[in-house]
Amino acid sequence: MTHRARHLTLAVTVVAMAAGLVGTGVAPAAEPIKVGFLAPMSGIFAQAGKDMLDGLKMGIEASGGQAAGRKIELIEEDDEGNPATAQAKYRKLVQQDKVHVLAGVLLANIGYALVPPIERDELPSLFLTTPDELTKRKPPKWILRTNFAASQPMHPLGDYAAKVLKYKRVAALAMDNPFGHECLGGFQRVFEDAGGRVVQKTWVPLNAMDFAPYLAQVPRDVDAVVQVFVAGQAVRFAKQYGESGLKDRHPLIGIGVFTDESALRSMGDEAIGVMGTLIWAPTLPNPANQAFMKLAEAKLKRTPAYFHAVMYSTGRWIAAAAGAIEGKVEDRARFLAAIRKASETTDDPRGPIKLDEYNNPTQNVYVLKVEKVNGRLQNTVIHTYPMVSQFWTYKPEEFLKTPAYDRNYPPVRP
Repeated sequence: MTHRARHLTLAVTVVAMAAGLVGTGVAPAAEPIKVGFLAPMSGIFAQAGKDMLDGLKMGIEASGGQAAGRKIELIEEDDEGNPATAQAKYRKLVQQDKVHVLAGVLLANIGYALVPPIERDELPSLFLTTPDELTKRKPPKWILRTNFAASQPMHPLGDYAAKVLKYKRVAALAMDNPFGHECLGGFQRVFEDAGGRVVQKTWVPLNAMDFAPYLAQVPRDVDAVVQVFVAGQAVRFAKQYGESGLKDRHPLIGIGVFTDESALRSMGDEAIGVMGTLIWAPTLPNPANQAFMKLAEAKLKRTPAYFHAVMYSTGRWIAAAAGAIEGKVEDRARFLAAIRKASETTDDPRGPIKLDEYNNPTQNVYVLKVEKVNGRLQNTVIHTYPMVSQFWTYKPEEFLKTPAYDRNYPPVRP
């Protein structure tokens, strides 16, 4: 062997040893799989953001914190509820941290602001935010919704109110934002298709905490009142509705987030009897939910909220998908496809799930009723609508020809 050949062989061996290929018997540590988390961790939505983060952490931990020998590393950022901040934090996660997948995103305006950069970067992303149009007329390719489209659980409530509760005329009070508009639109369409009438819609500003002026407008000749409120507004509305005397005359129904555990723990007996629809409840008896509840209650020292459950699913989908493709998450298209599959094959606290072609989960919707059991308020499941599509029972192509639900559609008919 020539002097030059010996040097070349030595150089190749050194390079190979450095790469962990020969000589050491130990492979180099694999780079971690990086999960970016973006949600409001400060400001008025901070509790929701914290619940989301706790849920995601539980989902990743339940999967062993690794996939295919690669550690799953969570990098969390506070979007402060501000779209400009969210875009800056997103750029940091992608360019500096080089995340392989994005999870979280609570607020609709932030979700929409992130669509263009995510589509440009081709970054697999799992959004919790609920705006209908995110998964309807122009669904992004790289964003999967883990939660529900706003109108999705309210379509079944319209059906239940008309066909089971036999309500004919209802009045509605809802938060004056797209979530309120879309939730109420979904209820109204199905309720009126089944022969009912929404005789009045009252829109309440997001900063309103005195509901007396709005409650005073409720007509006396309605069978029930439909609400769309969440968080602090829900707690205050429930209290004032109970004090107003309306509850004795008009049962209160609406979006199930109204009495989600995050709000229910601050309510009193005024919440008893309130009915709503949601995709999950702590009382669901399926084995996956029982396992989740045991884990969550031990971790949180309290009953988890639905944000915990949805983000727990998100963490488990990411880990299962990464494992299914042997940790090769750099192949983004393959990773995204694996996440879709994992959403259907991973036992979920909510029950069965199937992502539709518009990237929204088709899933069970549960009719819940607040009851007091052993001195504690709980959401009891009284009916299940199995595998509810975001389009309800309408054909998607027909549904998409009608206007999007908004503040004025469907209209209130005189």
